[in-house]
Amino acid sequence: MSCEDPAPGGAAADTLLTLEDIERAAAAVLPAGVRDFVAGGSGRERTLAANREAFDRVFVRPRVLRDVSRLTTGAELLGRPAAMPVAVAPVAYQRLVHPDGELAAARAAKAAGVPFTVSTLSTVPVEEITALGGRVWFQLYWLREPGRALELARRAEDAGCEALMLTVDVPWMGRRMRDVRNEFSLPARVRAAHLDGGGASAAHRRSAGTSAVAVHTGQEFSAALSWSHVAELRACTRLPLLLKGVLAPEDAVRAAEFGVDAVVVSNHGGRQLDSALPSVEALPEIAEAVGGSCQVLLDSGVRSGTDVLKALALGASGVLVGRPPVWGLAAAGEAGVRRVLGLLAAELADALGLAGCATVADARRLRAVTAGSGPAAGPAGRGAAGDRPGSVRVEAGDP
Repeated sequence: MSCEDPAPGGAAADTLLTLEDIERAAAAVLPAGVRDFVAGGSGRERTLAANREAFDRVFVRPRVLRDVSRLTTGAELLGRPAAMPVAVAPVAYQRLVHPDGELAAARAAKAAGVPFTVSTLSTVPVEEITALGGRVWFQLYWLREPGRALELARRAEDAGCEALMLTVDVPWMGRRMRDVRNEFSLPARVRAAHLDGGGASAAHRRSAGTSAVAVHTGQEFSAALSWSHVAELRACTRLPLLLKGVLAPEDAVRAAEFGVDAVVVSNHGGRQLDSALPSVEALPEIAEAVGGSCQVLLDSGVRSGTDVLKALALGASGVLVGRPPVWGLAAAGEAGVRRVLGLLAAELADALGLAGCATVADARRLRAVTAGSGPAAGPAGRGAAGDRPGSVRVEAGDP
């Protein structure tokens, strides 16, 4: 199906009390194919479900008798202050869900004091987004045509982006069965502003038994991406460089050796390798492995301020949120994205205070217990020796 325009209207943002409320409101106004495109994962969607299940297995040990009367959610991301340890993740084709697309989402991120990440597959050129004046990062896919990825990187730097995020887990798009069954294609009004040059692409041509978007990315993305390209990108820009899509500690360590400023622990929201490890389960070992040589951010499955607290306790410096801002955009435009980010900020402040943390740094010294199986170690390198079978204790500082 070629998606239709989203239905007009939607919920009043201030009536939506949780991110789950916002997702339900978005689902009520979006065409089924668009809703599936945003919500779906790859294969049997095992990793998509596991991301949330893994978060739900994490519990923190709150501290008491700590003065939290002057609490702050402020954090540092890539050497610059943010209102909270959250950045808006790159999400493609945001004009699918609202006519203002990335412009509305970027304005909301600016108002919230957090970075907004522009996708290579944005429907709005990066120059129009940086012109809004907020903190902007640019997400880069490595492209088949020689030199085009580096040209995009230079374009983003010239436009005023403050960081580059290279996505490293998409040699091609995972087999997303909802899109395949829907024979999903983009409507004519929705285009990849950085790739299509204003014209139609394979993403607009419906084809039986396939996703047109997957066909398009297969034509555009390079499966030959390797560490030599990371070195090439590192050499061509002065901007901080992030690698998004890292789940193995060995890859995180090597990224730091290549001069990468941050790794994003991510399974692409369950949209690439089905049965890939949930990101939050990979986080502690990666945080321990890099040992502060680069920042570690978490992506995939964050749905509340308490999730942010859990990620901090497990070793992250911050998180990326992808689907929730898109649901907010669909439900209520810019106001909906503001509501998503405002709820995250309020929930994080609540979680910090109730955990006995006056600052984000305090949260990174909390202890977390993960109910489940499998080896793990915390950022301070202390594992689960002595815990009962089926439970893993992850500790970081603060005895």
